[in-house]
Amino acid sequence: MTFSSTRFCNNVVCTLFLIGSVTFSVANAKPAAFLQDFQITWSAFHIKQLDGGRVVQLLLDKNSGCGFASKNKYLFGRVSMKIRLIPGDSAGTVTAFYMNSDTDQIRDEFDFEFLGNRSGQPYSVQTNVYAYGKGGREQRINLWFDPAADFHTYSILWNHQHVVFYVDEMPIRVYKNNEAKGIPFPKMQPMGVYSTLWEADNWATRGGLEKIDWNKAPFYAYYKDFDIEGCIIPGPATCASNPSNWWEGVTYQHLDSVAAHRYRWVRMNHMVYDYCTDKRRNPVTPPECMAGI
Repeated sequence: MTFSSTRFCNNVVCTLFLIGSVTFSVANAKPAAFLQDFQITWSAFHIKQLDGGRVVQLLLDKNSGCGFASKNKYLFGRVSMKIRLIPGDSAGTVTAFYMNSDTDQIRDEFDFEFLGNRSGQPYSVQTNVYAYGKGGREQRINLWFDPAADFHTYSILWNHQHVVFYVDEMPIRVYKNNEAKGIPFPKMQPMGVYSTLWEADNWATRGGLEKIDWNKAPFYAYYKDFDIEGCIIPGPATCASNPSNWWEGVTYQHLDSVAAHRYRWVRMNHMVYDYCTDKRRNPVTPPECMAGI
C-alpha cells in the first residue's frame, strides 16, 4: 500500500494540513528537515543533525539517552519515519517512536518500541495502545529483517475507524474503533509525535535478564524522512471531522485483501507476545480482544 497525499487530499486540506514537506506542490510532497517540525526535548548534546538536518543521530551512553518531539499536536492522520536501529549487541536499549497526548491521567498513546537484542538474536518491536488512560495492550513481534543494516519505514495511520501500525507499509497491528461495544477509542485528544533512545535493561530484553553491556557504548540510532500528515491542533475546527481528509477515505477504513493477507502472515509467523492471550496478566480476556482488534 502506498500513501500519497497528492492523490487523496483536496488542495485546501493539503495546503493547510500537510506537515512534513520542505516544499509542497500538487505533484510532489517531500519529507521535512528535522527542525522544520521537531525540537529536541532532552539531552541535546546526544542528538546530532546530519546531511543538512535530513538525518538525525541519537546517542545513548552511561550518562544519558535523548529524545525529540514534534512542535505541534495532531488529531487523526498519518505519521511516518525511517529508522535505522542500533547494530550488534543492543540488549537493554529501547529506541522508540510514538504518539502521545501528554495528559497524565487520561492519556492516549500509540507506541513503537524497538527492543534491543544480544548479537545474533532477532530484533523485537513492541506496540502498545493507550485509550483514555488505559494501556497494558502490548503486542510484540520479531522483525523479519535486520533493522540495523538499513533504514526501514515505520508508520502509524489514525482515523475514526482504526489505528494501524505499519512496518515498510506492511500492517503489523490494527486497533479498531469498537466504541459501539463500550470499548474506548482515542479520538478526542490531539497527540504529539515523539522519539527517544534510552536505557531499559530492567525489562527490554528477555524480561530484563539481558543487561546493557556498557563496553559496547555509545549506542547510535538514526532517523530520517520525517513525514506528518494530519490536523494540527489548534487549527481549523472542522479538520478532524472532515470526511474528505484522505486518511478517512474508504480505502483506509479497513485493510484491503492484500494488506489483510500480509497482516495475517506477520501475526502467524512473527508474533511472540500478545496481551490478549496472556492469562497470567488477563485471566478475563480484555473486551477489545473479543471484539476483534
